Amino acid sequence: MHGVDHPLHGRPVPYNRLHPRLYLAEGAGTALLLFFGLSVVIAFFSPSGALATLLPSAALRRALAGACFGTVGALITISPLGRISGAHINPAVSFAFWLEHKLAWRDAVGYVVAQMSGAALGAAGLLLWGATGRGVQFAATTVGPGISVWTALAGEVLATAALVLAIFMTAAHARTRRFTPWTLPPLFAWLVWWEAPWSGASTNPARSLGPALLTGDWSNFWIYLLGPLLGAGLAVALLRLELFGQHRVQIARLFHFP
Repeated sequence: MHGVDHPLHGRPVPYNRLHPRLYLAEGAGTALLLFFGLSVVIAFFSPSGALATLLPSAALRRALAGACFGTVGALITISPLGRISGAHINPAVSFAFWLEHKLAWRDAVGYVVAQMSGAALGAAGLLLWGATGRGVQFAATTVGPGISVWTALAGEVLATAALVLAIFMTAAHARTRRFTPWTLPPLFAWLVWWEAPWSGASTNPARSLGPALLTGDWSNFWIYLLGPLLGAGLAVALLRLELFGQHRVQIARLFHFP
């Protein structure tokens, strides 16, 4: 409709209008993801934590931590914050929606700034873990032992492409859109189990930013910026080629009203 403001359809009115309420919700959602999601990772993998002893299998802990991280993301998505902003809580997801013309560039920038700011805020809360958090570098994403930076980069590209494809393919259709948030727990269980030994399975520049700010370790951080953006671009390209059928999103949200 002409003259109606639809920022999550890529049609803000006027076109240069900003939407600070959406950015604040997105920043708050990302802060919650960093705090609760990475607290799960710390609990599962800190050498001084009980779970490392109770569950000696690293592969099992990766799958369980991934499922819990995805569940945190799903709960944020269906929360009041997610209902406001659409709960991208990931610059790569916002980038993919921008590529699909569902976010104006000003709103895309606003989302990314909010997400990175929220990541810093959420990561600050991880300091409450003290020595337990420091024992696992506050859940920092790192290149795995014996893994080249190019293999790690490829892992981030493929993992992020899988994430964006799952989101877009379910969000594109009325009959599946309500299930979009609930693709995250099984997807991250698989992604973290499979890809974490390569690069930590970030798929999210904001997720990697938070621990880097706490540890001061920026080695190979470029992987966690470039890889997810390339993965998002790859997913959108595959969708436009219709290699998996017709799956084109109509609105830039993971949460969809019934």
